[in-house]
This record gives sequence, structure tokens and C-alpha cells, in this order.
Amino acid sequence: MQDDFDQTAAPRPDAAPAEDADHLTHFGFQPVRRGEKAGRVRDVFDAVARRYDLMNDVLSVGVHRLWKNNLVDWLNPQPGCALIDVAGGTGDIAARILRRTKGQAAIHVCDINEQMLAAGRRRDQALAAGVNWIAGNAEALPFADASFDAYTIAFGIRNVTDIPQALREARRVLKPGGRFLCLEFSQVDVPILDTLYDFHSFRLMPQLGEWVGQNRAAYQYLVESIRQFPAQDDFAAMIGDAGLGQVKYRNQSGGIAALHSAWRI
Repeated sequence: MQDDFDQTAAPRPDAAPAEDADHLTHFGFQPVRRGEKAGRVRDVFDAVARRYDLMNDVLSVGVHRLWKNNLVDWLNPQPGCALIDVAGGTGDIAARILRRTKGQAAIHVCDINEQMLAAGRRRDQALAAGVNWIAGNAEALPFADASFDAYTIAFGIRNVTDIPQALREARRVLKPGGRFLCLEFSQVDVPILDTLYDFHSFRLMPQLGEWVGQNRAAYQYLVESIRQFPAQDDFAAMIGDAGLGQVKYRNQSGGIAALHSAWRI
């Protein structure tokens, strides 16, 4: 794991002006109207929900489990804290926090996709009973201001239509002194590994999605969405622009993924 990189929370000089609701955005490599993206993403996760956890293990050879453990280690949740895991439908992060706090935390899983929430509830009885499952949009969270000690999101923010708005919502629902942690695919910074990763992403992942996940198109979108997501420093700047402070990141596996940390000051 690399050392933390500090990122000054200064406005980006090239920040684009606000776009109206009908402006084009991307769905993978395909341009779509902004108002259409959430529905298309929902269709993707409806299609993969039942095999989502299996496919995570297959596609990452289990390495995603280490990355998620690293997220929880860096968060270091304490008994009695209130946490929200956004886009956390199957409960991977929630289950780890539940175990770490011995069930003594108020954990909310919020996901826009009902099928993913249902898959999370089916995982095991302890998880289903120990977590509050809420259908909600990352861009308009159904919670009051300053509700949580921590906000986590793992492999979800790249699917949001308006990422800056989702980041502003993260700040809004955090208490002063609250912690933001995001795990997301990022930009590989190791020579040779980047070439191997491209081969794995564009050749193997869609094929495995067809064979194991029984949905090639869904996994083709997921690969393309990874390539559309900002690089580490660019995403760190977006977090700072949203009003969160002390932004840092840690690369995972040579930058295949990255953990971004920030605080509501």
C-alpha cells in the first residue's frame, strides 16, 4: 500500500459549469441523456444482483475482499457510532463493520436498487437483522443533515449520474468531524500491470460476465464505467470541491482501485 497523498481542497480552474437535466452524460462509453442514466444503471444491477457477490470474487480473484478490509481498517469504526454505507446493497461493507463493532453500531445501507438490497438481506440472518436497509438515491439521501459519524461507498460512486452532487450529499449527512471513505476502481500506475489489467478488463471480464454472470452486456458496461471514472488526483479534487477536508488517498494493488478519505471539518 502506498503512502497517503494529501490533496489541497482548492477549486479546480477547469471545473465545468452546471449542466441542465437533459445534458448528455456517459453510460459506459455510450452518451446518454442525464435523466436516463439512473434507470439504465438500475437495469444493470437488477440483472446482476443475484450473482453479484460471486462475480466480484471471480473477476477480482477475491482481491476485492482485501480492499474492503483495508477500507474498514482505515475507517476503524467504534461501537456506538452511526454509519451510512451508500450503494452498499449486498452488504459487504456493512457486514465487516457489524463484525468489527460486535453489532454495537447503527449501520444504514442505502441503495437505489431494490434487487441489490434484497440480495443483501438474503446474505445471512445476523446481517439482515443488524442493518437498516433503505432504498435511496446517493444524490438525494433520505436523511437529515449531520446524521452520521461516517459515510462509506464502495464501487458505487462511478455509477452515479451527478458525482459532485453525491459528494455534497455525503458532506451534508456527516456530522462535523465525520469521516468519508470511498473505495473505487482507479488508474493503474505500475508499468506492465496497466497492460495486463487492460487485457483482463476488456477481454476477460465481459467473457466471464457471460459465462458466470450470464450477462455480458452488464459487465461490458461495468468495465467501461471504470475507464470513465476520474483518476486519483482528479477525484480527490472533486471531494475537496464538495467541501470535505483533509483529502487523502491510498492506492490498492498498484492503482487498480483507490481508497479516498476525507473529513467534514
